[in-house]
Amino acid sequence: MFSYKKAAAFVLSVAAALSLAGCGGDERHDAQLFSMDTAIGITAYGKNGEAGIEAAEGVITALNAMLEPQVATSTTWAINHSAGSGTVVTGQVAEMLQTAQTVYTRSGGALDLTVYPLVKAWGFVDGQYRVPSDSEITSLLSGVGFDKVSLSAMSDSDSWLVTLPAGTELSFACVGNGCAAKYAAQALAAAGVESGIISLGSNVQTLGLKPDGSEWSIAIQDPESTNAHACIVSVGESAVVTTGGYQRYFTGSDGTLYQHIIDPDTGRPVESDLLSVTVICEDGTMADALSTALYILGERGAENYYETYGGFEMVLITDDGRAVVSSGLRDRFTESGGREVEYVRRDEG
Repeated sequence: MFSYKKAAAFVLSVAAALSLAGCGGDERHDAQLFSMDTAIGITAYGKNGEAGIEAAEGVITALNAMLEPQVATSTTWAINHSAGSGTVVTGQVAEMLQTAQTVYTRSGGALDLTVYPLVKAWGFVDGQYRVPSDSEITSLLSGVGFDKVSLSAMSDSDSWLVTLPAGTELSFACVGNGCAAKYAAQALAAAGVESGIISLGSNVQTLGLKPDGSEWSIAIQDPESTNAHACIVSVGESAVVTTGGYQRYFTGSDGTLYQHIIDPDTGRPVESDLLSVTVICEDGTMADALSTALYILGERGAENYYETYGGFEMVLITDDGRAVVSSGLRDRFTESGGREVEYVRRDEG
């Protein structure tokens, strides 16, 4: 698909092994596929596992077809080529737009789906990496701004009308994988599966608890070592989504390393004091959006967002060797990368 944000290689064998170990004798069903521009693993337990996996795969495949911005039959293509007229959207597409709109507003524009033309210009869509000229970046920035996107509910229906001005394009890369994993888990449940896990790039979505009634153990990649994990978090039914600049990058002719996450203010790869951000919350679409926004905001901005809005847990891996963890994970977090751990508490008052 379009997932410039998440590298396919991020599917952690360590995470899968830890998450699924000791699950008892329940019948286990596994499937692997490649979609949404990433490797995907689905595991379902119980007699309805095969039917659940088939349903989950169908959801992922359908959503991928809807969101691919380079395919003329997709919903994203229709939105981007509407030349200022409205496009009717429903279901998951409307949900992703509403979630992105919320996080865009709350983060002061850190999450912005309309940076897509800049992502293309840097080569993170087609792999033809390059450093755009200052004039090209300035020109493309004129079309950036999610506040240019109009999203209006249509009366007496669940449909929404989305309008972009000519010259503005968007991609669902910062919300799409989380949304796909969320609805794939719902498809598992609708098929009668009570316990399962979906690994979709750097998005992990769990369904229920493990068959033995214990929580899932999810390993978070060490951003400084592809063969190690930084920590382990224990979760029930939840989404666990990680974003980091190390997931996709290239080195320019001058030796500068350029990462794939674009700062909507500058049009250039973001300069963050964070190596990775992991967000844990019930809503996979929101977790996906937040992980990017908090990464762009940096350590203090991420802490401010958490303290102001809450509704999620987080693990921030900083560039000076610390792990900053929200206090709700205090009993669910195990550090394994040798980092100093600091806890951030949200004042509920």
